[in-house]
Amino acid sequence: MTGNAVEKDRLLAFSDGVIAIIITIMVLELKVPHEATLEALTPVIPVFLTYVLSFVYVGIYWNTHHHFFHLVRHVDGLMLWANLNLLFWLSLLPFATGWMGENHFAPVPTAAYGIALLMPALAWYGLQSAIIRKEGKDSTLARAIGRDLKGKISPVLYLGGVLCSFLDTRIATAIYVLVALMWFIPDRRIERAIRRP
Repeated sequence: MTGNAVEKDRLLAFSDGVIAIIITIMVLELKVPHEATLEALTPVIPVFLTYVLSFVYVGIYWNTHHHFFHLVRHVDGLMLWANLNLLFWLSLLPFATGWMGENHFAPVPTAAYGIALLMPALAWYGLQSAIIRKEGKDSTLARAIGRDLKGKISPVLYLGGVLCSFLDTRIATAIYVLVALMWFIPDRRIERAIRRP
């Protein structure tokens, strides 16, 4: 096994571990009701719905990260730092998730949640750029990504969600759900590039 393969394996293992911890922290925010009635679950619903949305987002990042690194041949220091930057912003998602859920989608926590989604999206773009810089503009990954319309429109939508939080949090939440739905299906461009001989 080459040094680059070891570095790539370590990067993936570390990323998987951090993402698993992020999901664990988020689920710990779900407090068990003290009463054994259906009514006792009512206060937990906003926290649960926020958890579900955040779980989907973390899953999307994990899935996309997994697919991307199938096409990466070499890992360098810039990629490692870009990956850490992504993990840093993702690690703040449990805080934003809990704050928005506990406060029943109030404007400021909903805006903060949008920022907590925006920053990993920007960090993802940085990681993607670092990979393409190393692999080359003619690499399989660069060709698979192409113009990356979803990647470019997502931060704009998050920013729109942040601004809408102060007008109507339902609109902001709908935007966050819309972006998650856009990314829910694994990226076909990457899937095709992985299958290509």
